[in-house]
Amino acid sequence: VQLQASGGGLVQAGGSLRLSCRASGSIFSISDMNWYRQTPGKQREWVASAASGGSTEYANSVKGRFTVSRDNTKNAAYLQMNSLQPDDTAVYVCNGRVRSTTGWGLYWGQGTQVTVSS
Repeated sequence: VQLQASGGGLVQAGGSLRLSCRASGSIFSISDMNWYRQTPGKQREWVASAASGGSTEYANSVKGRFTVSRDNTKNAAYLQMNSLQPDDTAVYVCNGRVRSTTGWGLYWGQGTQVTVSS
């Protein structure tokens, strides 16, 4: 099982980006998919979660600006980020709790860089 995040880039403050996280491999199902972000010298910060049934949760720092969604047919999760601010600059990573031929496991994707200029 592999997860791959994409969609990062450079954007001005107030702009938007949409990140994607796609899982591939011998996947039977995925329960929750989650987004985190990390900046140098800081702990990894949880950003948002999306359960397979559609429920979502957000960190207070992004609530009202970010929207997480799932496409279970594509084993994918998305993070729509609006009203981006310089403090949102980070490497964004995703993970997913996946049931595969080897059972349940937590898999991480590589990060995608988001840079917000002031």
